[in-house]
Amino acid sequence: MPPTVRPRRLFTLATGNWFSRGYLAVVAVAIGFFLWAVYLSPDPGFAGIWPLMATAPLSVLVVAVSGPLEGLPSPLLFTAGTALAGLCNAALLGLLVRSLRR
Repeated sequence: MPPTVRPRRLFTLATGNWFSRGYLAVVAVAIGFFLWAVYLSPDPGFAGIWPLMATAPLSVLVVAVSGPLEGLPSPLLFTAGTALAGLCNAALLGLLVRSLRR
């Protein structure tokens, strides 16, 4: 199997049905709110909780990994990690929907 097939299959699973697309829309809104709160709001408060709750199982790993890394900007690393966790969760949701339809 060529190495380009796997990311394409992951992306197809993550966007192949309406449930996964809706979930990705919720994740995008949560990340957008987080970025707005961090960069434009005078007091971001607990804005990071929304992306964490939207991408719950895998985002816990992002928080665990992003703590010891000091070289990268924390909001950008947090955003990239939660976006990746959301994409993986959407692919798992797409796999579940595909198996339930059969």
